[in-house]
Amino acid sequence: MTRVKRGVTANKRRKKVLRAAKGFKWGRKSKERMAREALLHAWSYAFTGRKERKRDFRGLWQTRIGAGARAHGISYSKLIGGLKKKGIALDRKILAEIAASHPAVFQKIAEAIK
Repeated sequence: MTRVKRGVTANKRRKKVLRAAKGFKWGRKSKERMAREALLHAWSYAFTGRKERKRDFRGLWQTRIGAGARAHGISYSKLIGGLKKKGIALDRKILAEIAASHPAVFQKIAEAIK
């Protein structure tokens, strides 16, 4: 059986790790062992961050809708409850966009609930 030299494979693996760690500080961008450790943490934080972003946006939408609702003399909870009772199927993302960009349309929605 012929001898297999592992240099090419090892270098490819090393380059792949260091390419993924590009932009990290100090030895974490240039030393393979430190880079691998940093990447394990970075990837786990990225997974968590994708979930947290959804929570953050929902909170932002609720704040914008609440501000728009209070401007028309109605509370956030009354607005959302009224939308459900009237069967108006607008989600919080769209409502927040309407409240921020199109106040006249939002006013009509608020009046429909009152």
